[in-house]
Formats: sequence, C-alpha cells, structure tokens
Amino acid sequence: MNDDAVLVAVGPRLRDLRRRAGLTLTTLSQRTGIPVSTLSRLESGQRRPGLELLLPLARAYRMTLDDLVGAPAGADPRVFPRPVRREGLTIIPLARKPGGLQAFKQILPAGPDVEPEPRTHPGYHWLYVLNGRLRVVLGDKDLVLGPGEVAEFDTHLPHWFGNAGDHAAEFLSIVGPQGERFRLRARYLPASLP
Repeated sequence: MNDDAVLVAVGPRLRDLRRRAGLTLTTLSQRTGIPVSTLSRLESGQRRPGLELLLPLARAYRMTLDDLVGAPAGADPRVFPRPVRREGLTIIPLARKPGGLQAFKQILPAGPDVEPEPRTHPGYHWLYVLNGRLRVVLGDKDLVLGPGEVAEFDTHLPHWFGNAGDHAAEFLSIVGPQGERFRLRARYLPASLP
C-alpha cells in the first residue's frame, strides 16, 4: 500500500475507531482539543491529517501513530498485540486490519457474580472458549460454555459475557460486520476400507 492509499484510508479508519470506542465527535473534540468540524472533515476525507491532529488522536485512543493510521507493516509478519483493559476485561487484538473480521483474545478474571447488562450493535460474533467457564447471555438464553465450546450469533441480539467460574475465563472472539460470518471449511477424507 503506497502513502497516498494509507492517507485516503485514514478518514474511514478514524470514524471506525471513534464509533467502536462509542464516542461522539463532541466528546472526542473535548478529549483532543480538535474542533468538531475538523474531526468531521478528517473522517470524511475532506482534510488530510497532519501530525498536529494525529498526535492528540493517538493519545486519545492510546495507540501508536502507525496503528492509528494503519501504516503498512514491514516485512515482519508477527502481530505485536497491545492489550486493552476495560472494567477488568483484558482484550488482546490478534489482527491489525480495520473493518472486516476482527480477532481478539479476551480474558475475564474470576470475581463476584455480576448482573448481566445485555447490549446490541451491528455485526456478527463468533467465540471459542479456551479456558475456564464463560457465561453467555443471548436474548432470553443464559448459557455456560466450557473449554472447546463455540457460540456464534448476530449482534443485534442482546448479548452479554461474564465469568461463570472460580478461575479466569479465556476466549477467542471474531467479530465481523453485519452479514459477514466466520466460515470454517474442512475437506472430508474417508478412511481407507480394509
């Protein structure tokens, strides 16, 4: 990806970051000191981003400039995840690509029972439990998943996750836009008959 392509993609990337963070333009303006009109023009691609705008945005989102603008990675194929902690939950991003399918490892510490607060948002979610017991509330269903168990659902369905055990619950999440589902393709090879 050349420099012009990276710069063209910055606006939609900034809009996506703000929306995923649940921020309004006004709130982001207050956090960064950048006027709402400038933020709007950045997100719509009507203004090219400069360091004087990108630095406060990187601080607000707690990410590097490279991650903020989606700069192309060098020849090193490794992903260097930077964990994010929210209300006790640790989220480790496993992919760098904005939009499309996003992969995360999530760790919920053991703790007191918490009253579920189901939420909705556009998209599709697939999760796989690695360790522990994960309580998953999907609409009117209240499930407990153990290691190796999988759930997938449309995120318009009210949903909530919590720890259902005495140890940390670790799970993988793949989240995609509405209508995009995770697919697993396997080839069946019949066993040889004697």
